[in-house]
Amino acid sequence: MKKFLYLIPLFFYQFYISQAAKNTLPCYDLAEVLKVEPTPLYKMHLDASKGFGLKLLEKTSTVQKYINNGKFHKIKKSGKGYRVQKLDYSRPYLLSKAKSTLEKISSKFSKETKGSTLTISSITRTLEDQCRLRKVNSNASLGISSHNYGNSFDISYVRFNDILRPDSKLEIALEKVLKYYADNGRIFYIKEKQQSCYHVTVKNY
Repeated sequence: MKKFLYLIPLFFYQFYISQAAKNTLPCYDLAEVLKVEPTPLYKMHLDASKGFGLKLLEKTSTVQKYINNGKFHKIKKSGKGYRVQKLDYSRPYLLSKAKSTLEKISSKFSKETKGSTLTISSITRTLEDQCRLRKVNSNASLGISSHNYGNSFDISYVRFNDILRPDSKLEIALEKVLKYYADNGRIFYIKEKQQSCYHVTVKNY
């Protein structure tokens, strides 16, 4: 009986140690993440991201470093022509050029649609954020994302004017604006059907 009573605290101690280890170790294997080959289309986005010379955003401390040295700029919850929805798996920070491009896209969209607003659904993510997202969304990237460099954001094409409802007229207007900036060498964009958004990557133009 004494032996059994001795084993109980030992069991809980070992359980505590294993849980603590899970909380301190990253939830991804960087070597495995780096092995994932992007599609040719997405590779253009990653190449554009690497063109800014930033390190891959692995964790919060890396993001904070870029905030502290003035490379990352906060995105307000709303601005001319845009609203940012609640960000559970990304952070409201972008590189200066990406931030100004987001604002220009939103402003042009507002002008073209006589005051409508678009919705930003995701911004900058660390690999840790991406790992958390993958637990609730199996479609989240297994490899490196351009979100991991602070120059990409997603724009919903089913939420305009703070209303979750498809609007073909506004969707066409949004794609027209995105095409304008893509044709002028400022961005790449992909229409993601599973996420109902346009994934936009800003180039270092």
